[in-house]
Amino acid sequence: MNRTDRLYALVEELRARAPRRVSARELAARFEVSVRTIERDIGALQQGGVPIFADVGRGGGYTLDKSRTLPPLNFTPAEAVAVAVALGRADGAPYSWAARTALQKIVAAMSAADGASARSLAGRIRFVTPLGAQAPPSVPAVLEEAVTARRVVRLGYVDGEGRETERDVEPIAFTSLNLSWYLAGWCRLREARRIFRIDRVARAALLDEHAPERVVDDPGDRLRDYAVRPLEFV
Repeated sequence: MNRTDRLYALVEELRARAPRRVSARELAARFEVSVRTIERDIGALQQGGVPIFADVGRGGGYTLDKSRTLPPLNFTPAEAVAVAVALGRADGAPYSWAARTALQKIVAAMSAADGASARSLAGRIRFVTPLGAQAPPSVPAVLEEAVTARRVVRLGYVDGEGRETERDVEPIAFTSLNLSWYLAGWCRLREARRIFRIDRVARAALLDEHAPERVVDDPGDRLRDYAVRPLEFV
């Protein structure tokens, strides 16, 4: 069993035994690896957002919080791979790291057979990238938090002529245009709505102040020649 398969199997094993705790020694024997390997695997799953809790001492072990996990899903292998393909095209998009952990949870919640079929099908998908091509700039985590929590953010922003200004911005929405990502927000320096290109944000810091709610769907003058649509789940 390779490590990827073992990680999925670990989640399923803990889910089946929850709420009973399982020791690292029991898991090591179950998967025929060392205790240290199990500890590293559990640590990787926790960092990926899987709600695994650990108790130390006699009678301690690992347990999975069932209230924060998905029940067995009716995702087909093709549906799971379709989600993975969409994520594979989403480099530089907001919440891309959270999307990866969400995909891990989806596959972990599938049956063992469907999960194996999904991973097999994924192995027959290829992305071709020119040699030397630069990956799109990632959206800084601080901007993701600003939009999520509606917090005012202080930006060091570089304009098209290379001049940097500092400004406080009330975040409104992320916008995708021509494969690039922008932050739409109310700029307190200009006292107007502005759209900031992510790759021109030199610095960003969250402030303690919560931003007032503003209209999301007004595209602004710069986007009058474009159709604007929100992200939808259905």
